[in-house]
Amino acid sequence: MSSAPAIRWILTVLLLVLTAFAADPAHAAVHVPLRACILPATGQADGRTAAMLFTQPQRFDCAGKQTAYGAGDYWVLSQPLPATGDAPLRVRQASLWQTRATLFVLYADGAIRRTGFTSANAGRHLRLGAIIELALPRHAAPPVRLLWHVEGALNRRGVVIGPTLIDRDAAAAADMTMAALYAAFAGMCLALLVYNLALWAALRQAFQPAYCLMVLCLLGYAFTSSGLLGQITGIDNNDRQRINYVLLAGSAAAALVFARAFFERRVFDGWLRPYSSAVIAFVLLAAAAYAGLTPRFAAITDLISTSSYLFVITLLAPILIRAYRRRSNYLWVFGLAWGAPVVLGSVRILAAFNVFAWQLWIDNSTLLAMALEAALSSLGVAYRIRLLSLERDAAREQEIAARLLAATDPLTGLLNRRAFLDGAIGREDAHQLILVDIDHFKRINETIGHDGGDEVLRLIARSLRAAATPEALVARIGGEEFALLVRADTPLDARAVLDRLRMERMPFDLVVTASIGTCTGTLRRETDWKALYRCADRALFAAKAAGRDRVRHGAPLAQVA
Repeated sequence: MSSAPAIRWILTVLLLVLTAFAADPAHAAVHVPLRACILPATGQADGRTAAMLFTQPQRFDCAGKQTAYGAGDYWVLSQPLPATGDAPLRVRQASLWQTRATLFVLYADGAIRRTGFTSANAGRHLRLGAIIELALPRHAAPPVRLLWHVEGALNRRGVVIGPTLIDRDAAAAADMTMAALYAAFAGMCLALLVYNLALWAALRQAFQPAYCLMVLCLLGYAFTSSGLLGQITGIDNNDRQRINYVLLAGSAAAALVFARAFFERRVFDGWLRPYSSAVIAFVLLAAAAYAGLTPRFAAITDLISTSSYLFVITLLAPILIRAYRRRSNYLWVFGLAWGAPVVLGSVRILAAFNVFAWQLWIDNSTLLAMALEAALSSLGVAYRIRLLSLERDAAREQEIAARLLAATDPLTGLLNRRAFLDGAIGREDAHQLILVDIDHFKRINETIGHDGGDEVLRLIARSLRAAATPEALVARIGGEEFALLVRADTPLDARAVLDRLRMERMPFDLVVTASIGTCTGTLRRETDWKALYRCADRALFAAKAAGRDRVRHGAPLAQVA
């Protein structure tokens, strides 16, 4: 896309804004809906001129449906125009598949002027909302009637639909309304796209790229359906409509892909997954057939393409039923996000089948449906991320609990032997190891039972935790054997530890004593630990040999070396 057309478009939008604000509020804008009466350009109309047809309004069909006549060339006559003053007038009509459209204007003095467009140059006449706007040629007398000669009309929705006579103020107001609608939609899509791409980079959830793909397709559809693509690039209007059909199908397919990724896998298990894949493929192939085979097979390709969206709607009930039966966490979010879009989409499909007459807002209901779907789906994404966050926090808590359980002695709450060694081995500085062994523990079990013995172990553990420094490692490394490890430069007084044990009140006021052996050394490798443990264990054996309930210190291993 070159910069010059883009700059021209931006300047045009700014001019429209200024025009809207500068318009005289006391001036009543001209906005006259026109009736379109149709006459096929075959048979009796062959060779007839605009001047002749202006005098033969009785030949035109004003009551029947335009689509009943099928594809071809047509004359379309308006009703007599009301008096509108001297303001320059324009005619607006919906953009349709046509090869050429020529507008003849009959003036009060009998003069006839002409204007028009072809599919190749329609871009210069396009306005937001895919509306064709033609300025009536200036003439001294006022216009009294309009006559279109349309060539190559598919006539799937009509030949000339939504024709309206307006002036500059009404055109500016309509342009501003559509500009606000499309700008809001584009801004929302871009914001959602950036937000979810950032989240995907952090969370890596499968539904996030699917959601971004859907938003991109919606943004592309809005760019083509608005007519902005034609305004900026000057692309052939029929080719613009081909692209528009493909992007609409891509949006529907991406929405289904997003739904499959958003729900839990169990919702789409079984027949629903291959059926949804078939619907996605059908929608895309139908749009591709329309883009590639129209206008030659327009009657078939248009019917198939429109019908494909009915299959999209048939997926909704099974999805909701499955989600309800399989207790999906996202059922209510899906219902909220897709409820309004489904209703608006159904209205648009019925309008495509000519159940409803054309209206500008029905024609743009697809955009409104997409805006609602994208915005409300973003709430669903936020809710899904919230659940993921809760699941992650719960998993972390479980992991922490599991690690604590794996590292903790379940009876005393102290570190177990494995966790103690993991924390001890590899330390660089010299450390003091204190081994504590309960005296005659077997006799204690025989006296007060194993439950009483377990209580003694818990009380000893509590006493050791109270006596140890905050950075010390305290562990139960055997049945009735405990260990404390502290840095050698901040040693723990083993006698103070023993005094603390003596002060602990035991079950049934039983007297419980312990023997303590200590040693100081390094713990860089496992061999250092084994040497340090043997040294402290020898000191512990010496304390027991000396009569128990006492402390013995082993020689520091550095001195022994």
